[in-house]
Amino acid sequence: MQIITAPSIRWLLVAIVVLTAAGCALLFSGRGDRPPLETAAPVELERYLGEWYVIANIPYFAERGNVASRAVYRRRDDGRLDDLYFYRDDFGAEEESMEGVARVVEGSGNARWKVRFFWPFTFDYVILAVDTDYRHVAVGHPSREYAWIMAREPRIDDAVYQRLLDVFARNGYSPEALQKVPQFPAQVGRPGFQSPDD
Repeated sequence: MQIITAPSIRWLLVAIVVLTAAGCALLFSGRGDRPPLETAAPVELERYLGEWYVIANIPYFAERGNVASRAVYRRRDDGRLDDLYFYRDDFGAEEESMEGVARVVEGSGNARWKVRFFWPFTFDYVILAVDTDYRHVAVGHPSREYAWIMAREPRIDDAVYQRLLDVFARNGYSPEALQKVPQFPAQVGRPGFQSPDD
């Protein structure tokens, strides 16, 4: 018998809230009038897999206020991908994690995924841009309500960061909606960074 822990209940509620909000956003945001997101296809999946630090995102319930967050993508025996999310509530807290599973959408050049953290809910993961060295990436969602800038290292050059913000702007996002995620204690409270208390 599987024991449901308090963190599991928390993330189940998170998934329901986020996916309900995403569904409403898609239903009521006039998505049919918007052009589809431009993708980075083709994406070389083997080069893309591995660890990515979350440099910035549009804060939402599941990730708002997290610090030192990162994602790890790896192949599974069944052909799908593990989507592992690691984070801390603050720099003095122990690392926590969520485990999801992703599948690449056929015909998308590996740039569109369907990700599930809690059955039966899935959400779209769209790779908008990845540099030739696979060091920096911009990931979006068709609703334009969710966005991530990630990098292989926990720091990112300001010029690279701005280029990735420009990718979001070209895709109909408000770049100012993205906020940086502290990866180091000294970043907490600095302008543009999310606070663990949020």
